[in-house]
Amino acid sequence: MLLLWSLGGPEMLVIFFAILLLFGGKKIPELARGLGKGIREFNQAKASIQEELDQGIKDDAKKES
Repeated sequence: MLLLWSLGGPEMLVIFFAILLLFGGKKIPELARGLGKGIREFNQAKASIQEELDQGIKDDAKKES
C-alpha cells in the first residue's frame, strides 16, 4: 500500500503509456466508461444500504419510545 502513495509524476506517466500500449487509444475510453459505471453502481448500492440502515435505526427508536 505504501508503494501506491509513493508514485510520482514520472511513474504515473510510464504507467499511462504502458496502458496506452496494451489497450490502444480506442479501448481506453471504453475502459474509463466501464470503470465510471462500476463506481457509480457501487456508490448507489452504498447509499441504498446506508438509507436502509438509517430507516432501521429510526424504526427501532420509535419502538423503544
